[in-house]
Amino acid sequence: MTSSQPDYKSTSTWTEIVHLLRWHKPEGRLILMIPALWAIVLASKGNPPAPLIAIVIAGTIATSAAGCVVNDLWDRNIDPQVERTRTRPLAARTLTLQVGVVVAAVAFACAFGLSLYLTPLSFWLCVAAVPVIVLYPGAKRVFPVPQLVLSIAWGFAVLISWSAVTGTLGLGAWLLWAATVLWTLGFDTIYAMPDRPDDKRLGVNSSALFFGKYVEWAIAFFLVGTVTVLAILGNTLNLHWGYWIALVVAALFWIREIWILRRSAQLPSKIYGQLFRENVWIGFILLAGMVLGYRL
Repeated sequence: MTSSQPDYKSTSTWTEIVHLLRWHKPEGRLILMIPALWAIVLASKGNPPAPLIAIVIAGTIATSAAGCVVNDLWDRNIDPQVERTRTRPLAARTLTLQVGVVVAAVAFACAFGLSLYLTPLSFWLCVAAVPVIVLYPGAKRVFPVPQLVLSIAWGFAVLISWSAVTGTLGLGAWLLWAATVLWTLGFDTIYAMPDRPDDKRLGVNSSALFFGKYVEWAIAFFLVGTVTVLAILGNTLNLHWGYWIALVVAALFWIREIWILRRSAQLPSKIYGQLFRENVWIGFILLAGMVLGYRL
């Protein structure tokens, strides 16, 4: 006789897997996807092929999911001691270590399958990105600015997507890579700021701790650098006024963020989260400007 009662254990397990993959927090997936979309638009001069867009979107979702699981596998004994992360499935022991390993393997397998549809250069860049993704969580234990490692990992999204369109990497690709690295250093340092007391207590490194009382100035430097490199990129690619309007709007948002950060040495945690999420919308504004930069 078949029971009509729902399988609460199964439902709970799948919910925890969704949380492990961070699919309930889409901003983290989108903020990796944005540089990849920037690269496709710019490399294709505003006319990206739809199949490639689909592959890149699926690939960034799979890769970011794998990265989240790997991060939680590394930090499963640290996360329970941090307020922001103590409810993560591996930290809370609502999922086992074995489940985490299997989920990571499936996510990497999906990313690998999608990479087979790319150019040879893009494929090997995907392969090169894997050690960076896997080792980033360990960098928090030995490297004073682990956000730089994360930024390099983020930069692979640009190189992979650009070479998927052109088969090569020219000046435009490297300028966009530099802008992405600087932008990631900026927004991820903001993201790390509320964790400073816990990170210091646990001996975990972060750029927010490394720059100390100068952290707001460091973020300002990264974001000003982002605007500067994006301006050089726009001039190099001869983008039209639609791009420049978007860049000005993005710069104004970033100026506002720096002003907010400068108001107090320690803001409420939710403010840092809001500023991080705001960068998703800034990224989409720039994406729209890149599209318009070839059309207006």
